[in-house]
Amino acid sequence: MSFYLRKALYLSSLAPDANRLLRAIRAHWSIENRLHWCMDVVFADDQMRARTRHAAHNLAVLKHITLNLICLDPTPRKGGIKARRLIAATSDSYRAQLLGLT
Repeated sequence: MSFYLRKALYLSSLAPDANRLLRAIRAHWSIENRLHWCMDVVFADDQMRARTRHAAHNLAVLKHITLNLICLDPTPRKGGIKARRLIAATSDSYRAQLLGLT
């Protein structure tokens, strides 16, 4: 049986309570993992090959804005975030709605 052990150093002002620290660390990584999974599945972030100047950072900012707009859309629709992204890419009216132009 093998496993990967990640060594990390955490600085905190919390009292040295192992259970509380464990919950805080797990909550942080849970949020990080969900965001990165979503960005990879919806936007194929791992396949992005933008390497010049600030292109990768600029595209990441635009993708995060897009993800936030799609997640904040109150209109019930079938499909997940990936489906909504594709609808926004092909529908001028849906894109205008997401941007608050209608």
